[in-house]
Amino acid sequence: MLNSVFGRREQEQQVKREGRLPPGQALTNKFPVLHYGPVPPFDPATWDFRVFGLVEEEKRWAWEEFNQLPRRKIKMDIHCVTRWSKFDTEWEGVSVKDMVDQGIIRIKPEARFVMQHCEYGFTVNTPISVILSDVFLLATHYNGQPLEPDHGYPLRGVAGAAPGERGDNDRYLWKGGKWLRGLEFMAEDRPGFWEQAGYSMSARIWEEERYQW
Repeated sequence: MLNSVFGRREQEQQVKREGRLPPGQALTNKFPVLHYGPVPPFDPATWDFRVFGLVEEEKRWAWEEFNQLPRRKIKMDIHCVTRWSKFDTEWEGVSVKDMVDQGIIRIKPEARFVMQHCEYGFTVNTPISVILSDVFLLATHYNGQPLEPDHGYPLRGVAGAAPGERGDNDRYLWKGGKWLRGLEFMAEDRPGFWEQAGYSMSARIWEEERYQW
């Protein structure tokens, strides 16, 4: 037990020296499960994913179609607003940036924000710069395996930070919604579920933007 404790502490000191540990955070080697409400069921025959709002053409994909979209694998450090951080996590899924670059989605110029729409009406608001960055992914896999239901299977948004880098688009993990069903592109920002409860609208990790007060 002591060896494992000391190991974690040594790892935490290392990422702190490297400038990878945001203020107020602590390293964990676990992957805590945090969400509001029950885990929704998944039926691949009825599931779909929708892109709408300020786009030139609304798009909708069934599960099999979604899995044919361009995919990428990325490594990210993830930071939860509840103060744990997990480093060098590996994700696979669909990049919104790739879809835009390849003309699969055409966003209208007045779009500045995105609302992530999830199961049970749960929502997450996000600046479009984050959605189109390399530190946001529509993920289907974690560490080479399909997501577990508690972690958002079959699809979740993942917001994090590139290992060893600091960027303006680095966000707390809640800015990626679990059980994601759609992206709405918007001209004006509006609060999502947790933002209506007082959480930060912007959620920048290096500025420790946890709450609106």
